[in-house]
Amino acid sequence: MNEVMTVADATSSSTLTTSSSPASPASLLPVNIPLLSAFLACAIAQFLKLFTTWYKEKRWDSKKMLDSGGMPSSHSSTVMALVVSVGLHDGSASPAFAIAVVLACVVMYDATGVRLHAGRQAELLNQIVCEFPPEHPLSTSRPLRDSLGHTPFQVLAGAVLGCIVAYLMKTSN
Repeated sequence: MNEVMTVADATSSSTLTTSSSPASPASLLPVNIPLLSAFLACAIAQFLKLFTTWYKEKRWDSKKMLDSGGMPSSHSSTVMALVVSVGLHDGSASPAFAIAVVLACVVMYDATGVRLHAGRQAELLNQIVCEFPPEHPLSTSRPLRDSLGHTPFQVLAGAVLGCIVAYLMKTSN
């Protein structure tokens, strides 16, 4: 019998022969560059908050690495790294890219809008509570967290950081 072997047949037979051989430890974990880019951008942004806090307040505060708010926005760097990485990996016409863009818009709008204004309201409420007389029932209440959102510049800095991380991850791959 005359049989014709197609490229798809050759590819599937080569994967069958290589899958029977022992896998190297590096190939056991799937590599998801968009996911790694997003997490790396978030970690770098959180780490940079140490230095921006030192520059602004002239003191080291390691708790800033786990706090929300501050410079740069880790939320923005995360979603922008995801957007750029998905765009470079799958193209801008892919459904995954569209989902990532919508997610990024929602997250960055929330950071500069809702969360920023909630933080400003918390500052005001904390000031009001501080002016209560000591016998008032709310005078001993714990202060509200006021570092919730980001200024537009902090969001922009986080977005730029995310773009850079995603681009560097793609070029290093």
